[in-house]
Amino acid sequence: MHKVWLVTGASSGFGRAITEAAVAAGDVVIGAARRPEALDDLVAAHPGQVEAVRLDVTDLAAIDAAVRDVMDRHGRIDVLVNNAGRTHVGAVEETTDAELRALFDLHVFGPAALVRAVLPHLRERRSGAIVQMSSMGGQMSLAGFGAYSATKFALEGISEALADEVAEFGIKVLIVEPGAFRTAIFDTARAGASADSGTYAKVDETRGFVSGGDGAQPGDPAKAAALILAALEAERTPLRLVLGEDAVSAVLAHAEQVREDVSTWEKRTRATGFDD
Repeated sequence: MHKVWLVTGASSGFGRAITEAAVAAGDVVIGAARRPEALDDLVAAHPGQVEAVRLDVTDLAAIDAAVRDVMDRHGRIDVLVNNAGRTHVGAVEETTDAELRALFDLHVFGPAALVRAVLPHLRERRSGAIVQMSSMGGQMSLAGFGAYSATKFALEGISEALADEVAEFGIKVLIVEPGAFRTAIFDTARAGASADSGTYAKVDETRGFVSGGDGAQPGDPAKAAALILAALEAERTPLRLVLGEDAVSAVLAHAEQVREDVSTWEKRTRATGFDD
């Protein structure tokens, strides 16, 4: 039986690639986007398999209505993909409260609201999956990516708890951590940037990396989407799926750094309990 997918940010990048992969597998995809007309070509090419709906995931009031509409028309949602997002570059000191809140609305509060809306239907059927599109920046961070990584760290924290909560209901949670893939995330028209005082040289390097990286990223979104579907179909779906050679190398190096810090101080940190 075909699955019904609800994919946010479906008009481009990973969202579009996942939509195309799910359709190729014979499934139905409801692609949610702020500009649903960007999906017109897929809707026309796959009548009955792809539907486009207008949804801004930061509009929490619209989320429940969108999920109800999908349930009314299809009777089920099997896979929720929280993909809508954008990058942001700025020093921690120079990132404003408004910029930080806007990113949390997009990367944390929106996905959390979608999970709340969809989860009762998955739980009732005791099956399904929730895919949380994070980033290698959800495991580690670098100068200039503090605000972005803060939201992805938060998304991963809530997702890890969610996975533990819903496993008994047969529901899978997959956190996806891509490196640099050839999507529009580095498009200067879409990437956010805090005001630059010129104080932080490493942040300037990151700005250059982002502004010069659009269209030159090594990762292929189609291959990533195929692997996401494979991970969901696996007998043991991983909690985290790190995508891309750059991400794998960076995440493993970061894990080793964490291990080294813990091990170096282990004897003293274990000895911080009350003396008997």
